[in-house]
Formats: sequence, structure tokens, C-alpha cells
Amino acid sequence: MAFIVNEDVEDYAVQHTTQLAELFDRLDAETREKTTAPQMMVGRLEGGFLAALVRLSGAKRILELGTFTGYSSISMASALPPEGRIITCDVDPDATAIARRYMDESGHGDKIEIKLGPALETIQTLEGPFDIVFIDADKPNYQAYYEAVLPLLAENGLVIADNVLWSGRVVEPDGDESTQAIKAFNEHVRNDDRVVSVMLTVRDGMTLVQLRSGALLK
Repeated sequence: MAFIVNEDVEDYAVQHTTQLAELFDRLDAETREKTTAPQMMVGRLEGGFLAALVRLSGAKRILELGTFTGYSSISMASALPPEGRIITCDVDPDATAIARRYMDESGHGDKIEIKLGPALETIQTLEGPFDIVFIDADKPNYQAYYEAVLPLLAENGLVIADNVLWSGRVVEPDGDESTQAIKAFNEHVRNDDRVVSVMLTVRDGMTLVQLRSGALLK
């Protein structure tokens, strides 16, 4: 993943963001050692931002699409009240095994349920409402995930889509399947009159989406 902002500025922001727990340093190291795409971790800056959104929104029920090794799940769980719960979906048993260990060690493991299997199938078995939905899974399915979770969103809930700037490739004329999928997703959200959205340049880009007041889901 390329930096959207100057790398030194990005590092400065990271160093001036509170580390939620020492455990994340070990999770980061193990993820880099044992996985082929460690850049999929949200990291301290985005993890801290996700936790802040949970606290500010008063969220109690969260759905995450894309567990990986658990950095984002644990970050969000740390900001939930004791009765709060996260359902997180992934298809990789090896990555989620790492996640489960760190979730349990963090002291927030009882708030997090991992569901293995294709997320679109899992979503069909779930009942809303969810206060936050965090989409951070395979990019070609972003639009399908968005449409599947929107009916499960609480009235004042928040959809958070990660990697919407895709290392800056979204401004290039062409691109591979994932690049084209992200660009199509971004246009879909921008043109969706059911919602209001804001795209942020946090890390690899994040879009925050909320239903318009009185919006009817199609």
C-alpha cells in the first residue's frame, strides 16, 4: 500500500496517536511474519480512528467484513461497552486463528464472534440493526456488501468502507479488477440518494456513510 499523504507526515500522525495496547505491537510483528499481505492491517492510526468512532457513536453492535488478524476488531471492541458485540466475517482460517488468540488475550474476546465463510452468505443469516458496519474485505464485492448491509443498518448507524483511495490508483484512467471495483463502488455511493457520505484521506482512504433521514431502502 502506497501512502496517500507524505510518508513522513503519515508516520508523524501515527506517532502522535495513542497506542491502545502493547498487544498491538506483537500482533503487528506476527502478522508481518506469518502472512503474505501484512499491509491489510489497519494499523495504529486507523485503529485509533475506528475506536474513536465507536466511542463517539455509542455503538453497541458492530458488523465487520474482513477480519484478517484482528487489528480492527480488537480496536473497535476496546471502545465498546461491556455488553457490546462485534460479528466479524472472513474466509481465511489461518489469519482468523491469529486473530482469535489476540482477541482473547486483549480481554475483549467475549465481545467478538468470528464467522468463517463468504461474507455475503453470512450476512443473509444475520438480523439487524447494526450501529456500525466496517467493510474491509475483497474489493470486487464492495458494492454487493454495501447493498447487503444497508438494510441492516441502524437508523443513525454508520457504514465505514476502507481502502477507497486504493493507494491513489483511483485517479488513474485504467486499473486492475480491484481498482475498477473500488472506483465503481465510490461512484455508486456518491450517486446513492439514500445516503450521505464523506471520503477521508485517513491511511488508504475511508468513506463514512449514513442513511438520510427518512430514506427508504430499495
